[in-house]
Amino acid sequence: MPTTDLPSPSSISQVPARTAAVVIGAGPAGLAASACLGQLGIQACVLERSDSVGASWRSHYRRLHLHTVKELSALPGLPFPAQAPRYVPREQVVRYLEDYAVHFGIQPLFGVAVRRIEPLAAGTGWAVTCEDGQRIEAPHVVVASGANARPRRPELPGEQAYEGTVLHSHAYRDPAPFAGQRVLVVGMGNTGAEIALDLCEAGVEVALSVRSAVNIVHRDVLGRPTQRTSILLGRLPPRWGHTLTAWLRDLTVGDLSRWGLRTPGISPLAQLREEGRTPVIDVGTLARIRRGDIRVHPGIERLLGRGVRFTDSQEAPFDSIVLATGYEAGLYDLVPDVSLGLDARGLPLEAIGRGARAGLHFTGFDLRQPGGLLRTIGQQALELAQEVANEVPARAE
Repeated sequence: MPTTDLPSPSSISQVPARTAAVVIGAGPAGLAASACLGQLGIQACVLERSDSVGASWRSHYRRLHLHTVKELSALPGLPFPAQAPRYVPREQVVRYLEDYAVHFGIQPLFGVAVRRIEPLAAGTGWAVTCEDGQRIEAPHVVVASGANARPRRPELPGEQAYEGTVLHSHAYRDPAPFAGQRVLVVGMGNTGAEIALDLCEAGVEVALSVRSAVNIVHRDVLGRPTQRTSILLGRLPPRWGHTLTAWLRDLTVGDLSRWGLRTPGISPLAQLREEGRTPVIDVGTLARIRRGDIRVHPGIERLLGRGVRFTDSQEAPFDSIVLATGYEAGLYDLVPDVSLGLDARGLPLEAIGRGARAGLHFTGFDLRQPGGLLRTIGQQALELAQEVANEVPARAE
């Protein structure tokens, strides 16, 4: 593993007027795409709005670990260090991304936020306009800004009268500010489940508000990572794979209704493929729920002065509310004049641009593949780079 020696943040004045390819974002997807392009002789201009690579990973809550094994989570061309644990913690993921950039000589232009992408005339490429008005033209643009670009922060009924603190999970780092409080975590995706566990393990009185039925699977079953099992099941005919996935869920997790959790009729694999919804990968939250350490409430009817009334008419006091209500990609605003082929969540259905979208690619948004997002990112980066390499000579002529 190379010693990290990142270049100092580049100035926006270095933005070129035209280049072979633009990559938007210097997270895992942007770095992988840039590295794969570079291996094929295409030097991409990487734009990053923050001041460092892996900015979103730096801002995640501190206890976060990968839910996927390191062997299947590394980006193309550089494995995780041998001494890294099976499930790599957040700070080691950040170091890995720094080392990845150095290893492949990727020097993003930091502090460059993209405002708009629009097609050039006659299918000759794309124009990327930055926040300060500077413009870059390129035959290929790879959008790797991530599915979590903007926190989804709904206003809860009665929030104006609530006397406690309401924050989005994006602002949560660790339990320290919540010592001695009663905390409600709204939403039980992976983030909500882990934040509730983090608070509980620190001795904070915590509860979950779970409005919908939830697919839950254990991260490991009998020592085998669920990631590996999901990849194998994903190779079966869909009907078999979905049936087996539901059977394994029911066998290993069981009926949770007595603790206030409902199991959906759709299998974890079917829900992943059809809705892009990753099941909750349990790392200890369920055990705490079963022991009564984390209470589960239904959806919120409204906030009260110092508490919450739930849809079952029960009321409970809470000092703080953490909204684990997800994120948005914001692609409609970024590319407003082109039909992008987005799903109901605003995420691209295809990575490689075709037809009217030729040359405009997306990576890091596909949440529908079994095996984890980082594994999918690696596969897409290789495919995208080859597509660009095949097109660049033709366009240059």
